[in-house]
Amino acid sequence: MKSKIHENQILNKIMSKKIIFLLPLLLLISCYDVERNCKDFKTGKFKFEYEVDGVKKTTVFERKDSIEIETFEGKTDTSSIRWVSDCEYILRKIHPKNMAEEKAITMKILTTSKNSYIFEFGIVGSDEKQRGTVIKL
Repeated sequence: MKSKIHENQILNKIMSKKIIFLLPLLLLISCYDVERNCKDFKTGKFKFEYEVDGVKKTTVFERKDSIEIETFEGKTDTSSIRWVSDCEYILRKIHPKNMAEEKAITMKILTTSKNSYIFEFGIVGSDEKQRGTVIKL
């Protein structure tokens, strides 16, 4: 009986030491904030590649302050940009060709690197979001 109590005391000490070690580590990790340099991507020429039904598609676009000119499958389209914050903006087609194109799209830059960023996008007002990676050319 005493050996069982002694084993439990040893296990409790070991667990306490592990918790004492892990707690500061967890606090450091939870305080880590991803650095985003979104201003580096407000203007420039970019490429977005994605897959649809197993086929690789590429969109090239150029962003200048409040306008974005996009080329996809040989067709060019222009959208207005309204920056909500340094890392979030709303795109709206200037000359929509159908009801679907009339819907504004919200874009949020999640992380940045030297020449690319990961973003989340979806129709304004919808909870459904998708993610992608854009490369600065």
